[in-house]
Amino acid sequence: MMSIPLSDDNPFQSLIAEANNDSATLQSRYENHRVARNSQQSAKILAESFPGWSLDEILKRLDGPGKEDGFVDPRNCLVIWARPSPQVRDLICFIQNELKSISPSLWLMPPENLHTTVLEAAHSLTEDQIEELVQTLLSCKDVTSADIAAYPRSRPTRLIKPMVSFDSAALALSFVPAAGECLEAESSGDTEPYTYHHLRRDVFDMVRQTKVPVASRYIVPSAHLTIARFISQDGFLVKGSDGAETVDHSRVKLLIDKIEEINQKLENEYWPKEGAIREGGEWIVGQEGLVIRRGRLWYGGGERGLHDSGYTYVLVLVLNQTFPSASRSNACQVMDASNVGIITWCMGDKYIDVKYV
Repeated sequence: MMSIPLSDDNPFQSLIAEANNDSATLQSRYENHRVARNSQQSAKILAESFPGWSLDEILKRLDGPGKEDGFVDPRNCLVIWARPSPQVRDLICFIQNELKSISPSLWLMPPENLHTTVLEAAHSLTEDQIEELVQTLLSCKDVTSADIAAYPRSRPTRLIKPMVSFDSAALALSFVPAAGECLEAESSGDTEPYTYHHLRRDVFDMVRQTKVPVASRYIVPSAHLTIARFISQDGFLVKGSDGAETVDHSRVKLLIDKIEEINQKLENEYWPKEGAIREGGEWIVGQEGLVIRRGRLWYGGGERGLHDSGYTYVLVLVLNQTFPSASRSNACQVMDASNVGIITWCMGDKYIDVKYV
C-alpha cells in the first residue's frame, strides 16, 4: 500500500484533526452539514419572496427545449470521480422518477454520467490550460494516474444513509461516511478509522505530489451525486390577476413535500437500524477504481483523461452467462462510449452489465 505524506495545508486533514480522527465525529459533521443546508434551502424556497428556481443558463443552451445547436460549454475541468454502484444507480432512477412526477421540466442527470467528485483539481479553464495540467500529471513517475485510480481498491471506504439534498438550482443524492455500521449479514461493530473523508485527503495529496496545483471548490463535508438541475420554470408559474406570470408557491411546496416524502422512505428502508445496514443501503466508493476525467464535464461528460480505473480488461455478463470472447469488442465499444466503471446496456431484450475486472 502506498504511503501518502500529508501536506501541511491539506484542507481535508483539518477536519480529520478537529474530529480527533474519529469516524463517528466525521459522520456527524457530514450529517449536520447536509441537514442544516436542506433546512436553510427549504426555508428560502418556501418563502413568499422566493423568485423562482435558479436556472442553469449554460445547461439550458446545451439541452432541453432551449438547446442551441453548436453551443459549446467554455468551462474545462480536471477531476477525479467515483462512479456509483448499480444499486445506487437504481436508487437514483427511482428518485428521479418520483421527482419527475411533480416537476416534468427537471433536467435529469443521465445514468451513465452519474458521479461523485472525490477531488476537483481544476475547473473553468481553457483546453490548453487543462492540457498543461494533464501533461504535468503524466510526467510524474513517483505517483502515476494508475496509482490514483487504483488507490481506493486498497483502502475501501463506505458511504451510507442516502438522502436527497437540494437548493434552488439542483438536487443531489447525498451520503455520509460509515462509522462502524455493518450489513445485516455481517457482525462487525468496530469503528472505521479510514473513511471517505480520509480518501479525499489522500487523493488531494497524491495529486499534489504530481506537481499539479489543486484548485478545488469542493472541500465541505459532503458526499453527493447531482441527479437533477433546473433549466426551466415550467410547471411552477401561475398567471396573476394582471395576466403576468408569477411563482406558483403551491407547486413549489409540492416538490419540497415530495423530497421530504422520498427522504422519509430512504431513512425507513435504507438507513442502519441498531448498527446494521439494510441491503442496498451502502456504497463502497471506488470499488471499480476511480475515474480521472478532463474537459467539458460539468454535467458528467468530458473525456477519459488519463485512467478510468486500475482494471485491465472487460467482462460481460448476460443473465448470469458470460459472453464469448468474440463479443468482447462490442462490449469494449460500449465501455469506451460511456466511460463508466459499470454500466447496464440494453441489447435487444437483454440487459447487460459491463464492468472492468
